[in-house]
Amino acid sequence: MSKKKIKALLVEDDQMIVQMYKIRMEDEGWEVFTTDRGSEAMKLAKAEKPDIILLDIILPEVDGFSILKDLRSDTTTKKIPVMMLTNLGQESDQNKGQEIGVEGYLIKSQHTPGDVITKIESLLK
Repeated sequence: MSKKKIKALLVEDDQMIVQMYKIRMEDEGWEVFTTDRGSEAMKLAKAEKPDIILLDIILPEVDGFSILKDLRSDTTTKKIPVMMLTNLGQESDQNKGQEIGVEGYLIKSQHTPGDVITKIESLLK
């Protein structure tokens, strides 16, 4: 994967988590775009066409499931892989994400940024 620079969009409202992931991903040579707003997430996804979108569920304005539905219904973004990166670990939330078309569902407290990067790289192979 080192040949191709991975472009990631991180949709997260906790600035500490944003900085932790952004720094770790940029250390891997990735290009990282971030936003904490659902409306901005769609604009960035369309403009930047990232290789992967990391999406929190609990966000201001619009929740991650609504953003995921919008991403899946838009021809420009529907094929971009999306991984939920959230604290909501209930099976019903995971099932809802899978029904809408998420490629992965990770609980923040159970994974380090390094784990997440490894999972993304294997997903994108």
